[in-house]
Amino acid sequence: MNQMQQMMRQAQKMQAQLAKAQDEIKDMTAEATAGGGMVKVVAKGDMTLVSVTIDPEAVDPEDVEMLQDVVLAAANAALAAVSAKANARLSAATGGMNIPGLM
Repeated sequence: MNQMQQMMRQAQKMQAQLAKAQDEIKDMTAEATAGGGMVKVVAKGDMTLVSVTIDPEAVDPEDVEMLQDVVLAAANAALAAVSAKANARLSAATGGMNIPGLM
């Protein structure tokens, strides 16, 4: 019975660490640039974009498609970076255990 109580305490401790990690992840941000820094995107841990900054030099009415591609590349890079940060934080909270459904 003592061993069962110890396992329950460990599970409760891990659950508290996970809750704390998930709260911290919501506030994490990651920034990425594309097009030689012409476009900058900031994403949050809840996988939303916070800001998109476009250098006026990147705006060419004759080549809108290029600007769209650069914005897309920066957004995807920012989301990937914040996802990697979130996964690292969750991994630290779970001691490296892979718990399905967390991210």
